[in-house]
Amino acid sequence: MKFNSIAAACTLALASFSNADVWAQSAEGHPGWPGAGQLFVGTNYQPFDRRDRDQIERDIQRMKQAGMKVVRMGDLAWDAFEPAEGKFDFRLFDWIMDRMQAAGLKVIMDIPGQPAPVWLHKKYPGVGIVTERGARLDPVERYMDDTSDPDYRRLLLRLADTMTRRYAKHPALFAIGYNNESGNGMVSYSEADRKRFIRWLKRKYGSLAALNKAWAAQRWSRHLSNWDEVRLPYIEGAGPYERYLDMRRFWSDQTVEVLELLEAVRKKNVPDKPAISNLWDSAGRKGFDYLATYRNYVSYGAMGFYPGDPLGAGFEATMMRAGMKAPIWFNEFTAGGPGYYGTPGRSRMWAHFGLLMGAQAVMPWTWHSHHGGEEQALFGLVDHDDRPSWKLDEFATIAKEFSQLEKLGFPRLQQSEVAIAYAFDNMIATNLPKEGMNNTVRPYLNPGYMKQAHNAYEPLFKDNIDVAIIHIGHEDLRRYKLVIVPGLYLLDAASTARLREFVAAGGTVIMTAQSAKVNDNNQWHDTPLPGGLSDVFGLRTNAFYNAGTLQTTVAGAEIKAELGTYEVLEPSTAEVLARFDNVDGKTPAITLNRYGQGRAIYVATAAHPQLMRPLYRQLYASLGIAPGPQTPDGVYARVVAGRTLYVNTTGETKDVVLGGAMNGVLTGNRWPGVLRLGPLGVDLLEK
Repeated sequence: MKFNSIAAACTLALASFSNADVWAQSAEGHPGWPGAGQLFVGTNYQPFDRRDRDQIERDIQRMKQAGMKVVRMGDLAWDAFEPAEGKFDFRLFDWIMDRMQAAGLKVIMDIPGQPAPVWLHKKYPGVGIVTERGARLDPVERYMDDTSDPDYRRLLLRLADTMTRRYAKHPALFAIGYNNESGNGMVSYSEADRKRFIRWLKRKYGSLAALNKAWAAQRWSRHLSNWDEVRLPYIEGAGPYERYLDMRRFWSDQTVEVLELLEAVRKKNVPDKPAISNLWDSAGRKGFDYLATYRNYVSYGAMGFYPGDPLGAGFEATMMRAGMKAPIWFNEFTAGGPGYYGTPGRSRMWAHFGLLMGAQAVMPWTWHSHHGGEEQALFGLVDHDDRPSWKLDEFATIAKEFSQLEKLGFPRLQQSEVAIAYAFDNMIATNLPKEGMNNTVRPYLNPGYMKQAHNAYEPLFKDNIDVAIIHIGHEDLRRYKLVIVPGLYLLDAASTARLREFVAAGGTVIMTAQSAKVNDNNQWHDTPLPGGLSDVFGLRTNAFYNAGTLQTTVAGAEIKAELGTYEVLEPSTAEVLARFDNVDGKTPAITLNRYGQGRAIYVATAAHPQLMRPLYRQLYASLGIAPGPQTPDGVYARVVAGRTLYVNTTGETKDVVLGGAMNGVLTGNRWPGVLRLGPLGVDLLEK
């Protein structure tokens, strides 16, 4: 059966798979956790930096006066709690917890597992970092700890057990956090690490023959005759793709194992308190596979939020929320910075932007400006001379506004109908180290996965539509109406199977060029591409060329743009929905194939907003996806409990055309038909 448009094709697909119970998102989050249904403004606090108890007492009173509800502390201070092995000192922290409780403030207590103390490094050298050249490094900066070391883990768990048991019943305790910025750190190359890597490979592959096949060891005399010949590939290259990917997977698993061990301690000692940890899965030096594992150690997605542009900020926050309906916690939040004092109104704007994305809490980094250390001259809410800055007043304003908004439907729990596929494996496969000859793949991967993902996200983001960023191999796809796979070069077997099931059952998927080229071992498929899904998409696409400017028409929109490399689509059962007008043979630009009860759409170029916007918009009505409020560029909005929150992320005044007269809840203004938002302005409108 052929269709004249994408919309017509998807109308039939939706009719066959429209059961609201099937699409409904399961009730996630924890309504019984402390603070459910509230909004929080708090701060990050390093009490061990302060001069004396009088100064700490003054800090706490200022926090209370500013309307703050929660304080995150304990992080980065292992040796303040355990100055020598087995000798704990909680006297100051006990007093601070009591003073927090007296002031009505709650505490997120971080288990300060990184950095490890100097005494631990000295007594247990296995926790030190060894470079790929064999040099042992002194722990001269944060996170220079080998977290796979057994002594490190043993002592960390003892610390976690001691702290959680001590404060389990303290009335100020609100939540537990694990190892600040887990995912940051350095890869280590000690002999013990190499042996742990070998054990990991044995569990994964079972036999040396299977490892040799997975690593393409027949190439260039790299055959392994025994397990002891295995080496950790260099983090900076060079080395074959397959081995490098497994090395990064190994280190990801080490990070996840530590988080799971800490979670087991929480469940044993403080099961009534959530885990709200400041995670950094996308850290450049190491990172870890958060989206495949997060349900094992988080109660709420939490992160450090230091936004640059709205698109990137929205994508990153959405990725941290993952497939959960639960809200997001900004455990660290933009205020000042190293050498950056701050901009009036900026933090307030980003706080309300966070509410659009589903945030429940903003906690500025940091309370007091830092005098020394690695973050010397990092400017917080209180200046170096102990005088409160204007930023403290700004966060007091945010706290007051959040107090209003938590009675009006915030935090907003998203139930996304659109998902974008992301995978840690794919990030490694498409961001290889400096590898000499192996860089030959890079021109084909331009613009790279993250750029593709942002490009696929941008039209939805600007149409004010909620999106989930998920690992599709680890989620129930039935809750989504549309799944987008933008340049997932490595599409693992589990994700391939889930996509096949999703489409067969009536779902709609859009895949862009450069997807499903390599298998789980980072080797190119020996079957027609896209690997494992050629029949689902009803085509074969192996050839690709760079034509520079490409011309096509999508849903009536004429497109002429630098779209880079395009793939030659060879349809078998797929219908051609758009063709390139300026390439030989006018090859297909977009195809649609019916598979089972669903539709599989393939785009012949990398994801670009120019192509994706008209494609999405033609799908909305047929899939029952409603765009959000219409807003000018740089203004974003969501409807919450019948009211609409607008946020102007730009430095210019923006006018938003309304459907009639509205009242501004935050400004108190009456808007007769046009909302005028000043630079960085926000307002919540109701009729």
